[in-house]
Amino acid sequence: MLWIVLTAVAGPLVVSLAGTYLVRSWARRAEFVDRPSGHKRHGAPVALGGGIALTLSICGPILVGTVVAWLLHRHGTPAWTPSLVRTHLDGMAFKLPTVLAIMGGAIVLHLVGLIDDRRPLGPGLKFVIQLVVALVTAWPVGIRAVQVLPAPLSIALTVLWIVLITNAFNFLDNMDGLSAGVAAIAATIFAIASMNAGQVFVPVLAWVVVGGLLGFLVFNFSPATIFMGDAGSLVIGYLMAVLTVLTTFYDPSKNLTPLGVIVPLVVLAVPLYDVISVVIHRWRAGESPFRGDWRHFSHRLVKRGMTPRGAVLTIYLATAATGLPAIVLARVDWLTAGLLLGQCCCVVAMIAILEHTGPRDSVV
Repeated sequence: MLWIVLTAVAGPLVVSLAGTYLVRSWARRAEFVDRPSGHKRHGAPVALGGGIALTLSICGPILVGTVVAWLLHRHGTPAWTPSLVRTHLDGMAFKLPTVLAIMGGAIVLHLVGLIDDRRPLGPGLKFVIQLVVALVTAWPVGIRAVQVLPAPLSIALTVLWIVLITNAFNFLDNMDGLSAGVAAIAATIFAIASMNAGQVFVPVLAWVVVGGLLGFLVFNFSPATIFMGDAGSLVIGYLMAVLTVLTTFYDPSKNLTPLGVIVPLVVLAVPLYDVISVVIHRWRAGESPFRGDWRHFSHRLVKRGMTPRGAVLTIYLATAATGLPAIVLARVDWLTAGLLLGQCCCVVAMIAILEHTGPRDSVV
Protein backbone atom coordinates (compact mmCIF):
# COMPACT_ATOMS: atom_id res chain seq x y z
CA MET A 1 0.00 0.00 0.00
CA LEU A 2 2.91 2.33 0.70
CA TRP A 3 3.95 2.59 -2.93
CA ILE A 4 0.37 3.39 -3.96
CA VAL A 5 0.32 6.23 -1.41
CA LEU A 6 3.66 7.53 -2.67
CA THR A 7 2.48 7.37 -6.27
CA ALA A 8 -0.81 9.06 -5.43
CA VAL A 9 1.09 11.94 -3.80
CA ALA A 10 4.13 12.20 -6.07
CA GLY A 11 2.32 12.21 -9.42
CA PRO A 12 -0.01 15.14 -8.63
CA LEU A 13 2.84 16.90 -6.82
CA VAL A 14 4.97 16.92 -9.99
CA VAL A 15 2.03 17.94 -12.18
CA SER A 16 1.14 20.71 -9.72
CA LEU A 17 4.71 22.04 -9.58
CA ALA A 18 5.05 22.17 -13.36
CA GLY A 19 1.49 23.36 -13.94
CA THR A 20 1.64 26.16 -11.37
CA TYR A 21 4.94 27.40 -12.78
CA LEU A 22 3.56 27.47 -16.32
CA VAL A 23 0.24 29.05 -15.33
CA ARG A 24 2.03 31.71 -13.31
CA SER A 25 4.17 32.65 -16.32
CA TRP A 26 1.10 32.79 -18.58
CA ALA A 27 -0.95 34.80 -16.06
CA ARG A 28 1.75 37.43 -15.76
CA ARG A 29 2.00 37.81 -19.53
CA ALA A 30 -1.79 37.92 -19.92
CA GLU A 31 -2.21 40.41 -17.06
CA PHE A 32 -4.44 37.89 -15.29
CA VAL A 33 -3.46 39.20 -11.88
CA ASP A 34 -5.03 40.17 -8.57
CA ARG A 35 -4.39 43.85 -7.93
CA PRO A 36 -4.39 45.36 -4.42
CA SER A 37 -7.72 47.08 -3.68
CA GLY A 38 -10.29 47.28 -0.90
CA HIS A 39 -9.66 44.50 1.62
CA LYS A 40 -6.86 43.07 -0.57
CA ARG A 41 -3.63 44.48 0.83
CA HIS A 42 -0.86 42.56 -0.88
CA GLY A 43 1.86 44.96 -1.95
CA ALA A 44 1.88 44.31 -5.70
CA PRO A 45 -0.20 42.49 -8.35
CA VAL A 46 -0.05 38.71 -7.91
CA ALA A 47 -0.73 36.18 -10.66
CA LEU A 48 -4.12 34.47 -10.65
CA GLY A 49 -4.95 31.13 -12.24
CA GLY A 50 -3.46 28.86 -9.60
CA GLY A 51 -6.81 27.09 -9.55
CA ILE A 52 -6.14 25.91 -13.10
CA ALA A 53 -2.99 24.07 -12.03
CA LEU A 54 -4.66 22.74 -8.89
CA THR A 55 -7.68 21.38 -10.74
CA LEU A 56 -5.49 19.83 -13.44
CA SER A 57 -3.10 18.21 -10.94
CA ILE A 58 -5.93 16.70 -8.88
CA CYS A 59 -8.72 15.92 -11.34
CA GLY A 60 -6.35 14.79 -14.11
CA PRO A 61 -4.63 11.92 -12.23
CA ILE A 62 -7.92 10.79 -10.67
CA LEU A 63 -9.66 10.63 -14.05
CA VAL A 64 -6.74 8.99 -15.82
CA GLY A 65 -6.20 6.41 -13.07
CA THR A 66 -9.86 5.42 -12.91
CA VAL A 67 -10.26 5.22 -16.70
CA VAL A 68 -7.13 3.05 -16.96
CA ALA A 69 -8.50 0.77 -14.23
CA TRP A 70 -11.80 0.50 -16.13
CA LEU A 71 -9.99 -0.34 -19.40
CA LEU A 72 -7.83 -2.98 -17.70
CA HIS A 73 -10.89 -4.48 -16.05
CA ARG A 74 -12.76 -4.61 -19.36
CA HIS A 75 -9.98 -5.83 -21.64
CA GLY A 76 -7.91 -7.94 -19.29
CA THR A 77 -5.20 -7.26 -16.76
CA PRO A 78 -1.56 -7.63 -17.94
CA ALA A 79 0.56 -10.12 -16.03
CA TRP A 80 2.94 -7.39 -14.89
CA THR A 81 0.21 -5.55 -12.97
CA PRO A 82 1.11 -5.44 -9.24
CA SER A 83 -0.95 -7.85 -7.14
CA LEU A 84 -2.27 -5.07 -4.89
CA VAL A 85 -3.62 -3.18 -7.92
CA ARG A 86 -5.08 -6.38 -9.36
CA THR A 87 -6.86 -7.04 -6.07
CA HIS A 88 -8.66 -3.71 -6.14
CA LEU A 89 -9.05 -3.37 -9.91
CA ASP A 90 -12.70 -4.39 -10.01
CA GLY A 91 -13.59 -1.93 -7.28
CA MET A 92 -11.68 0.89 -8.98
CA ALA A 93 -13.38 0.19 -12.32
CA PHE A 94 -16.77 0.10 -10.62
CA LYS A 95 -16.12 3.62 -9.27
CA LEU A 96 -15.82 5.16 -12.76
CA PRO A 97 -19.38 6.66 -12.82
CA THR A 98 -18.88 8.11 -9.33
CA VAL A 99 -15.51 9.57 -10.27
CA LEU A 100 -16.91 11.11 -13.46
CA ALA A 101 -19.73 12.70 -11.45
CA ILE A 102 -17.39 14.09 -8.77
CA MET A 103 -14.91 15.41 -11.30
CA GLY A 104 -17.78 16.89 -13.31
CA GLY A 105 -18.96 18.83 -10.25
CA ALA A 106 -15.41 20.01 -9.54
CA ILE A 107 -14.91 21.19 -13.12
CA VAL A 108 -18.22 23.09 -13.13
CA LEU A 109 -17.20 24.92 -9.95
CA HIS A 110 -13.73 25.51 -11.40
CA LEU A 111 -15.13 27.14 -14.53
CA VAL A 112 -17.51 29.29 -12.48
CA GLY A 113 -14.63 30.36 -10.23
CA LEU A 114 -12.38 31.05 -13.22
CA ILE A 115 -14.99 33.32 -14.79
CA ASP A 116 -15.51 35.05 -11.45
CA ASP A 117 -11.76 35.58 -11.02
CA ARG A 118 -11.72 37.35 -14.37
CA ARG A 119 -14.99 39.25 -14.03
CA PRO A 120 -17.04 38.98 -10.80
CA LEU A 121 -20.32 37.11 -11.27
CA GLY A 122 -21.91 38.14 -8.00
CA PRO A 123 -22.41 35.95 -4.91
CA GLY A 124 -26.02 35.03 -5.70
CA LEU A 125 -25.29 33.26 -8.98
CA LYS A 126 -22.27 31.43 -7.53
CA PHE A 127 -24.33 30.27 -4.55
CA VAL A 128 -27.09 28.92 -6.80
CA ILE A 129 -24.56 26.99 -8.89
CA GLN A 130 -23.03 25.53 -5.73
CA LEU A 131 -26.48 24.39 -4.63
CA VAL A 132 -27.14 22.75 -7.99
CA VAL A 133 -23.78 20.94 -7.99
CA ALA A 134 -24.32 19.76 -4.41
CA LEU A 135 -27.85 18.60 -5.18
CA VAL A 136 -26.73 16.61 -8.24
CA THR A 137 -23.93 15.07 -6.17
CA ALA A 138 -26.32 14.00 -3.41
CA TRP A 139 -29.40 13.03 -5.41
CA PRO A 140 -28.85 11.30 -8.78
CA VAL A 141 -25.20 10.47 -8.07
CA GLY A 142 -26.11 9.17 -4.60
CA ILE A 143 -23.17 10.52 -2.57
CA ARG A 144 -24.98 11.09 0.73
CA ALA A 145 -24.15 11.60 4.38
CA VAL A 146 -25.89 9.72 7.21
CA GLN A 147 -27.66 7.30 4.87
CA VAL A 148 -29.53 5.68 7.76
CA LEU A 149 -31.82 8.71 7.65
CA PRO A 150 -34.74 8.99 5.19
CA ALA A 151 -33.47 9.86 1.71
CA PRO A 152 -34.91 13.42 1.57
CA LEU A 153 -33.32 14.33 4.91
CA SER A 154 -30.02 12.69 3.98
CA ILE A 155 -29.95 14.59 0.68
CA ALA A 156 -30.76 17.89 2.39
CA LEU A 157 -28.01 17.41 4.99
CA THR A 158 -25.51 16.46 2.28
CA VAL A 159 -26.33 19.52 0.17
CA LEU A 160 -26.01 21.76 3.23
CA TRP A 161 -22.68 20.16 4.17
CA ILE A 162 -21.19 20.41 0.66
CA VAL A 163 -22.18 24.07 0.28
CA LEU A 164 -20.93 24.90 3.78
CA ILE A 165 -17.51 23.28 3.33
CA THR A 166 -17.12 24.66 -0.20
CA ASN A 167 -17.62 28.17 1.14
CA ALA A 168 -15.49 27.51 4.22
CA PHE A 169 -12.40 26.94 2.09
CA ASN A 170 -13.38 29.77 -0.23
CA PHE A 171 -13.57 32.11 2.78
CA LEU A 172 -10.31 30.67 4.14
CA ASP A 173 -8.48 31.78 1.00
CA ASN A 174 -7.72 35.17 2.54
CA MET A 175 -3.99 34.91 3.23
CA ASP A 176 -0.98 33.41 1.45
CA GLY A 177 -0.97 29.61 1.73
CA LEU A 178 -3.82 29.45 4.23
CA SER A 179 -6.60 27.61 2.40
CA ALA A 180 -4.24 25.25 0.58
CA GLY A 181 -2.27 24.41 3.71
CA VAL A 182 -5.30 23.77 5.91
CA ALA A 183 -6.81 21.62 3.16
CA ALA A 184 -3.57 19.61 2.84
CA ILE A 185 -3.52 18.93 6.59
CA ALA A 186 -7.21 17.94 6.65
CA ALA A 187 -6.90 15.75 3.53
CA THR A 188 -3.92 13.94 5.09
CA ILE A 189 -5.95 13.20 8.22
CA PHE A 190 -8.93 11.98 6.17
CA ALA A 191 -6.60 9.78 4.10
CA ILE A 192 -5.16 8.11 7.21
CA ALA A 193 -8.59 7.77 8.86
CA SER A 194 -10.09 6.13 5.76
CA MET A 195 -7.09 3.79 5.44
CA ASN A 196 -7.63 2.74 9.05
CA ALA A 197 -11.25 2.01 8.12
CA GLY A 198 -10.03 -0.41 5.43
CA GLN A 199 -10.95 1.79 2.46
CA VAL A 200 -8.85 2.14 -0.69
CA PHE A 201 -10.70 4.44 -3.09
CA VAL A 202 -11.16 7.33 -0.64
CA PRO A 203 -7.56 7.35 0.67
CA VAL A 204 -6.21 7.43 -2.88
CA LEU A 205 -8.46 10.40 -3.70
CA ALA A 206 -7.33 12.16 -0.52
CA TRP A 207 -3.63 11.53 -1.18
CA VAL A 208 -4.01 12.89 -4.72
CA VAL A 209 -5.53 16.05 -3.24
CA VAL A 210 -2.59 16.29 -0.81
CA GLY A 211 -0.05 15.96 -3.64
CA GLY A 212 -1.70 18.66 -5.75
CA LEU A 213 -1.91 21.04 -2.79
CA LEU A 214 1.70 20.52 -1.73
CA GLY A 215 2.96 21.33 -5.22
CA PHE A 216 0.85 24.47 -5.32
CA LEU A 217 1.99 25.57 -1.85
CA VAL A 218 5.56 25.89 -3.13
CA PHE A 219 4.36 28.96 -5.04
CA ASN A 220 1.46 30.02 -2.80
CA PHE A 221 3.05 30.07 0.66
CA SER A 222 4.00 33.52 1.96
CA PRO A 223 5.12 35.51 0.06
CA ALA A 224 2.80 34.06 -2.61
CA THR A 225 3.64 34.51 -6.28
CA ILE A 226 0.30 33.08 -7.44
CA PHE A 227 -3.21 32.83 -5.98
CA MET A 228 -5.65 29.96 -6.46
CA GLY A 229 -8.64 32.31 -6.70
CA ASP A 230 -12.21 31.04 -6.64
CA ALA A 231 -11.22 28.70 -9.48
CA GLY A 232 -9.19 26.77 -6.92
CA SER A 233 -10.83 27.38 -3.56
CA LEU A 234 -14.30 26.28 -4.72
CA VAL A 235 -12.83 23.06 -6.14
CA ILE A 236 -10.82 22.31 -3.01
CA GLY A 237 -13.78 22.98 -0.73
CA TYR A 238 -16.07 20.79 -2.84
CA LEU A 239 -13.58 17.90 -2.94
CA MET A 240 -12.97 18.12 0.81
CA ALA A 241 -16.72 17.95 1.43
CA VAL A 242 -17.13 14.95 -0.89
CA LEU A 243 -14.19 13.16 0.74
CA THR A 244 -15.81 13.46 4.16
CA VAL A 245 -19.09 12.06 2.83
CA LEU A 246 -17.38 9.13 1.10
CA THR A 247 -15.26 8.16 4.11
CA THR A 248 -16.60 5.39 6.33
CA PHE A 249 -16.59 6.71 9.90
CA TYR A 250 -19.03 4.26 11.50
CA ASP A 251 -18.97 0.51 10.87
CA PRO A 252 -19.54 -1.91 13.79
CA SER A 253 -18.03 -4.77 11.77
CA LYS A 254 -14.72 -2.88 11.75
CA ASN A 255 -14.92 -1.72 15.36
CA LEU A 256 -15.76 1.83 14.29
CA THR A 257 -18.06 3.38 16.90
CA PRO A 258 -20.87 5.91 16.25
CA LEU A 259 -18.49 8.63 17.42
CA GLY A 260 -16.87 8.39 14.02
CA VAL A 261 -19.65 10.44 12.45
CA ILE A 262 -18.33 13.58 14.15
CA VAL A 263 -14.82 13.13 12.73
CA PRO A 264 -15.43 15.62 9.87
CA LEU A 265 -16.56 18.25 12.37
CA VAL A 266 -13.41 17.74 14.43
CA VAL A 267 -11.00 17.78 11.47
CA LEU A 268 -12.65 20.82 9.91
CA ALA A 269 -13.34 22.64 13.19
CA VAL A 270 -11.08 25.59 12.34
CA PRO A 271 -12.41 26.38 8.84
CA LEU A 272 -15.97 25.80 10.09
CA TYR A 273 -15.45 28.19 12.98
CA ASP A 274 -13.95 30.77 10.66
CA VAL A 275 -16.78 30.75 8.11
CA ILE A 276 -19.56 30.68 10.71
CA SER A 277 -18.05 33.44 12.86
CA VAL A 278 -17.34 35.66 9.85
CA VAL A 279 -20.88 35.26 8.52
CA ILE A 280 -22.27 36.17 11.96
CA HIS A 281 -19.98 39.22 12.16
CA ARG A 282 -21.08 40.42 8.73
CA TRP A 283 -24.74 39.75 9.44
CA ARG A 284 -24.61 41.72 12.70
CA ALA A 285 -22.93 44.58 10.81
CA GLY A 286 -25.74 44.56 8.25
CA GLU A 287 -23.41 43.47 5.43
CA SER A 288 -23.55 40.72 2.83
CA PRO A 289 -22.06 37.47 4.20
CA PHE A 290 -20.11 37.19 0.94
CA ARG A 291 -18.49 40.63 1.15
CA GLY A 292 -14.74 40.36 1.66
CA ASP A 293 -13.28 42.03 4.74
CA TRP A 294 -10.67 41.69 7.51
CA ARG A 295 -12.80 39.86 10.06
CA HIS A 296 -11.25 36.41 9.55
CA PHE A 297 -9.30 34.60 12.26
CA SER A 298 -6.08 35.07 10.29
CA HIS A 299 -6.62 38.82 10.10
CA ARG A 300 -7.37 39.02 13.82
CA LEU A 301 -4.04 37.34 14.57
CA VAL A 302 -2.21 39.84 12.39
CA LYS A 303 -3.98 42.71 14.15
CA ARG A 304 -2.73 41.26 17.45
CA GLY A 305 0.86 41.65 16.23
CA MET A 306 1.63 38.43 14.33
CA THR A 307 3.18 38.45 10.89
CA PRO A 308 0.98 37.01 8.11
CA ARG A 309 3.26 33.98 7.89
CA GLY A 310 3.10 33.49 11.66
CA ALA A 311 -0.70 33.71 11.57
CA VAL A 312 -0.91 31.09 8.84
CA LEU A 313 1.43 28.72 10.68
CA THR A 314 -0.60 29.19 13.87
CA ILE A 315 -3.78 28.19 12.03
CA TYR A 316 -1.97 25.17 10.55
CA LEU A 317 -1.11 24.07 14.08
CA ALA A 318 -4.66 24.71 15.31
CA THR A 319 -6.02 22.59 12.46
CA ALA A 320 -3.60 19.78 13.29
CA ALA A 321 -4.44 20.04 17.00
CA THR A 322 -8.16 19.57 16.39
CA GLY A 323 -7.76 17.11 13.53
CA LEU A 324 -5.09 14.60 14.54
CA PRO A 325 -7.15 13.00 17.35
CA ALA A 326 -9.81 12.24 14.73
CA ILE A 327 -7.57 9.48 13.35
CA VAL A 328 -8.36 7.32 16.39
CA LEU A 329 -11.66 8.87 17.48
CA ALA A 330 -13.85 6.14 15.97
CA ARG A 331 -11.89 3.35 17.72
CA VAL A 332 -11.53 4.55 21.31
CA ASP A 333 -13.86 4.18 24.27
CA TRP A 334 -16.33 6.88 25.22
CA LEU A 335 -14.17 8.33 28.01
CA THR A 336 -11.14 8.73 25.75
CA ALA A 337 -13.34 10.14 23.02
CA GLY A 338 -14.71 12.68 25.47
CA LEU A 339 -11.19 13.80 26.32
CA LEU A 340 -10.29 14.16 22.64
CA LEU A 341 -13.44 16.16 21.98
CA GLY A 342 -12.63 18.30 25.00
CA GLN A 343 -9.23 19.05 23.47
CA CYS A 344 -10.90 20.10 20.23
CA CYS A 345 -13.29 22.39 22.10
CA CYS A 346 -10.38 23.95 23.98
CA VAL A 347 -8.61 24.77 20.72
CA VAL A 348 -11.75 26.35 19.26
CA ALA A 349 -12.28 28.29 22.49
CA MET A 350 -8.69 29.53 22.28
CA ILE A 351 -9.41 30.72 18.74
CA ALA A 352 -12.49 32.58 19.96
CA ILE A 353 -10.49 34.28 22.73
CA LEU A 354 -7.77 35.34 20.30
CA GLU A 355 -10.42 36.73 17.95
CA HIS A 356 -12.32 38.74 20.52
CA THR A 357 -9.65 39.83 23.01
CA GLY A 358 -8.32 43.33 22.61
CA PRO A 359 -9.68 46.64 21.33
CA ARG A 360 -12.32 46.60 18.63
CA ASP A 361 -11.02 47.92 15.35
CA SER A 362 -12.68 49.10 12.19
CA VAL A 363 -12.96 46.87 9.16
CA VAL A 364 -12.42 48.30 5.72
